[in-house]
This record gives sequence, structure tokens and C-alpha cells, in this order.
Amino acid sequence: MSNPLRTGVLGYGLGGQVFHAPLIAADPAYALTTIVTGNPERAAQATERYGADVVVPDADALFARAGQLDLVVITSPNDTHVPLAHRALDAGLDVVVDKPFALTAAEAGEVIAHADSVGRRVAVFQNRRWDGDYLTVRALIASGELGEVRQFESAFEWWKPELGAKQWKNEATPAEGGGILYDLGPHLIDQALQLFGEVDVEGGGVYAELDSRREGAVNDDDSFVSLTHRSGVRSRLWMSAVSPANRPRFRVVGSRAVFESWGLDPQENQLQDGVGTDDPAFGLSEENPVGVLRAPGEAREVVLERGDYPGFYRALAEALRTGAPLPVDPRDSEQVLRIIERAHRG
Repeated sequence: MSNPLRTGVLGYGLGGQVFHAPLIAADPAYALTTIVTGNPERAAQATERYGADVVVPDADALFARAGQLDLVVITSPNDTHVPLAHRALDAGLDVVVDKPFALTAAEAGEVIAHADSVGRRVAVFQNRRWDGDYLTVRALIASGELGEVRQFESAFEWWKPELGAKQWKNEATPAEGGGILYDLGPHLIDQALQLFGEVDVEGGGVYAELDSRREGAVNDDDSFVSLTHRSGVRSRLWMSAVSPANRPRFRVVGSRAVFESWGLDPQENQLQDGVGTDDPAFGLSEENPVGVLRAPGEAREVVLERGDYPGFYRALAEALRTGAPLPVDPRDSEQVLRIIERAHRG
């Protein structure tokens, strides 16, 4: 077996604590050797879980160890993604960047060109491609049971009517990568593009309503984006922090049938609760284990597929070792950013 990929995680907020570090540590293809956090409480948590020699206080300390690393995962505030990605590439490292990949499509293109020029690889952590409900939708569309898909509705909503504790996501303006469109839009738009293909971004294929509802908000917290794909499908995407009750997570309307599912994929909460990826319950929803497929005169339950966030890192290890395709092509995320920019321009 090949030596494990020596990996550093740059940032230990929600992304580092809940997603990246646990998934990397659980995969024998990787060795989690470095975690960057300047927060004493988070440093103590990381030390308890992964060891004192793993934790360093800042990016400079990580890059001082560059010769002992193969891969760096960037999961820091949005406006730091691009400069840190360039720095990692200059240090000779392969890179995973959390969403959003960059703040603009132009910045994303510069990172991609930089990686090509130095012979390194850069991937974007679009973990929602491995949500169980999304995998179910993808399989149903591929099976033809829905017929010709005409409308796709996707909603990611919660109820947080107060801004609450100080967080960079609440304090950053859209120009700094703040707002729910930069937070959830990369997931919802990416899923729609994966299912139904390109959008004419500058030719009227994007419509958006970006609202700030909470007192003191400096960015959007209640947003809607409509996409008209070149394939003819219309995608309608809702993302909100102020929804007292939620729409279906997915509603897919085809010429033969309609599929609906409810609730959010359980993997984030499971990882927060310390459920291991090897647990038989991991990736399975207890609250919403099924969706419903409806056609004229009939309805049946469809058991949702198991979610598989570890699949991203399994595929990444294969790509880095063998030259296989990356689990997420960064050019896909570049297209997502074109749509987000168009939405913000109005």
C-alpha cells in the first residue's frame, strides 16, 4: 500500500472540526499531521482528539512544515481561500479548498491556472454531491422513472431569526464572501448544474432575489435563485436562515412523475455528534428515511440512499495517486461562481 498522504487542515471552525479532520483521520489513505487554529479553545479540542504535535497556531507554521506535507485543506474564512491556495501551490502542495472556491470566477480561474503551471492538483470540497437524498434524485433521473424532467426545486432552510454570536459569516459583506448565497449557493447551484447542465449566465439564464431579513444584517440571509438550463430544465433554489417551516428539500417534476423528499442529509449532524463513518447508521436518516414518488393514480415510497461524505476523500486519494479525475473539477466551481456573481449584480 502507498504511504498515506500527509495532510494539513488550515482552519478548525465548523468545516475543520466537523467535516475535514474527522473524514481525513478515518481514512487510512491519509495521515492528519497538521491542524491550524489560533483559537485556544479549538486548539485544546484538536489536541485532545488528534495530539499536541498536530496543532499549530497559524498558516506560517503550517507552511514551515510544507516539506512534511503532501496536501493542504483550506477551510478558513471565504476571503482567505484564494491567497492561501496560491501559497499552498507555491509550496508544492496539492490543495482542497472548501466552498466557495473563491469570491469571483476570475479568482477561481487564476488558482486553476496556477495549479496547472506548477503541476499540482486543486479540488473543491462539494460534499453535498454525496448527500443521500441527492444521490437518490440523481438515480431516479437516470432511471427514467420521472420521465423528462422539467422543473427542479431545491431548498436549504433553517430558523435562526437573530444574528446571535459574532461570526465572520454574519459580519462579512457579499464582497467579502458573506451572505447565505455564498454559504449555501455553492451547494445548491452545483447540484443543479451536475444534474441538468450549463446555464446561459449572461443571456438571461439567472434570476435572483437576495434579501436581508434579520436586524443588523449586512448580507443576504433569505435568498432565491432561478436557473434556466440550456437543457430546458428550470431549477428553483431557496436558501434561508429565517424560515419558520421548510419546503421539501427536493421536488423534481417530470413528465411521468414527481419526486419529493424532506429534511436535511444527516451526515453533518452525525459528524458533529461524533458518529464514526464506519457506524452502520452513518449516512442514513432516521427522521426522513424515504421520499415519495407520485404519478397519476399512484404513490410509493422511495428509500433514500446512504449518504457518503467519505467518498470525496476516497476519490481524491485515487486521483492524487494515479492521476484519475478529481472528485470535483474546480472548473465546475468556477461556473458556480459565475452564477453567484450574476445573481449579486441583479
